[in-house]
Amino acid sequence: MKRLIVAVLAAAGVVAPVLADQALAQKKNCMACHAVDKKVVGPAYKDVAKKYDGQNVAAKLATKVMKGGAGTWGAVPMPANPQVSQAEADTLVKWVLSLK
Repeated sequence: MKRLIVAVLAAAGVVAPVLADQALAQKKNCMACHAVDKKVVGPAYKDVAKKYDGQNVAAKLATKVMKGGAGTWGAVPMPANPQVSQAEADTLVKWVLSLK
């Protein structure tokens, strides 16, 4: 029943943006450290979207997804993710930034 409801809502465009690439984030293990709406190890994706709202940072963030980084969100560094391709990083960043 839950799948049917999600399918109907997705077809109507109600949940498509939220689910559009959450599956990719789960597949690439991003959700081990991040959640959409709460801090886990790293920041909530909605907080990332708010921080960068209106800024032209997609390419910079895609590089950070693949190569890792530190300092922007505190002392815990984000590790490199060599399993994420450039196209996947671009897709993930576009999705995260849409969550504002």
